[in-house]
Amino acid sequence: MHRLALLALIVCAAATASACSDNDTATSPSNLPVIFSAVLRPANEVPPVSNAESTGVGAAQITFNLTRDAAGAITGGTADFYFQASGFPGDTAVQGAHIHPGAAGVNGPVIIGAAITGTNRTPLSNGMVEYRESGIVMSAANAAAVVANPSAFYFNIHSPANTGGFARGQLQRVQ
Repeated sequence: MHRLALLALIVCAAATASACSDNDTATSPSNLPVIFSAVLRPANEVPPVSNAESTGVGAAQITFNLTRDAAGAITGGTADFYFQASGFPGDTAVQGAHIHPGAAGVNGPVIIGAAITGTNRTPLSNGMVEYRESGIVMSAANAAAVVANPSAFYFNIHSPANTGGFARGQLQRVQ
């Protein structure tokens, strides 16, 4: 479990360092990506997961690549999802990965989602999964809402055994 947390921190630090490197001096702060992280736990789901998939943990990094108008208002953008999960049963398969509105303890609808579906599952190997997807289109309104108040949103991953989600974490802004 410590290895997963360490890897998540390394990924966040690397993304932050590359976004802030001296090579990006021509990029204005409003054009820098906005990065969020979340620690994914079965106990954070509503209701908490209590079946065999209650044993694991995960970490997610979500990067928003935003477009803005001359006044700095968000006009659109894309999201990049990266997550890892480990300690789950070997037959677990991820069939959804999404951002939802909702404070801790509250469920909400999907507003930004990965291409993983029930027919396009990502199986875990030895209880572990690592997933990346870039260029997920999102509305300007959803992007602005998440940027304005990340803790009012959560990221979770779904499986056939837990269609409402088997690991969840509230978003925290990293950059």
